[in-house]
Amino acid sequence: MTTGSMQISHPRLPPWAPVLVAVMALALAGLPALLAGWGPVTWVVAAMFAFLVAMPLWSRLVEGRRAAVDRLVTVLIWTAFVIAVMPLVWLLYVVIRSGAPAINSQFLSVSMLNVIGDEQGGIYHALIGTLLITVAAAVISVPIGILTAVYLVEYGKTSRTARVITFLVDVMTGIPSIVAGLFALALLVLLFGTAFRAGIGGSIALSLLMIPTIVRSAEEMMRLVPDDLREAAYALGVPKWRTITRVVLPTSLAGIVTGVVLAVSRVIGETAPLLVVAGATDGVNTDLFDGRMTTLPVFIYSQYAASTPVGYQRAWGGALVLIALVMVLNLIARTIGRVFAPAKGH
Repeated sequence: MTTGSMQISHPRLPPWAPVLVAVMALALAGLPALLAGWGPVTWVVAAMFAFLVAMPLWSRLVEGRRAAVDRLVTVLIWTAFVIAVMPLVWLLYVVIRSGAPAINSQFLSVSMLNVIGDEQGGIYHALIGTLLITVAAAVISVPIGILTAVYLVEYGKTSRTARVITFLVDVMTGIPSIVAGLFALALLVLLFGTAFRAGIGGSIALSLLMIPTIVRSAEEMMRLVPDDLREAAYALGVPKWRTITRVVLPTSLAGIVTGVVLAVSRVIGETAPLLVVAGATDGVNTDLFDGRMTTLPVFIYSQYAASTPVGYQRAWGGALVLIALVMVLNLIARTIGRVFAPAKGH
């Protein structure tokens, strides 16, 4: 008695099929692009639509319905990814193209003090101001944010006080940055008088914007810590505070650091609150509690507002340095996260 073999595999498109379809889509969209005088963006969009139709259709004819649906969903996901990344790539391209000519050793090492017209000036004073104000804001907001998250997760939980704090944190998340600047200005005016402007005011304003992000990220990371770890520590007689400091916080440290960096990345580019409460100056000021202090966003705004070719170039150069700072912060956060992340299997 013989039995016939059953074929359980289906024909598959070759691995180079998507590349072939993409090339043909570009060629197919290129003909109307040439005849109608379309720009490169319109040409690429038309080619993407042609690819979205041709690739699943070919797969349907050769591989079957399920494979065609899989191909369609895959193409849609990659298309959405490309659409999401394109503005970022274009932004980086424009900033690098416009700001790179302004970057040199003098631009990074001198201030705008006594600079007139098109003379060489730099961002040294703004760079120092940005670092000082941001570090001071982190010193204020990180302890408050982490301790608040500890209370919400470990102590408050479903209590009424915890619900009120959570509601206030949600409200603070959506406040405009100018409101934080006005609050810091009102506080400084109340304490020191109407003419007082200082970098610490900018730190206070930025800390109001950082705290909600830190609280939310730290809270979510600590909630991910398994209760088994806490119960094991309690079973060994470890007090609650020591369990938090030696088990919960180290386990969630990588996520907490990432949240802190995200908060810093959000506020490091704020202009309105710093312009209101910290003011601006052309020289270097390293005292957070005395005198006006310029930051990179305020420097970019003032130079662009000058409406001169040199001012535009300085503004783009400052923007490039600001983006580089954010990228460095993210790299540091990733490094810290990998170093302090709990080992797998332990």
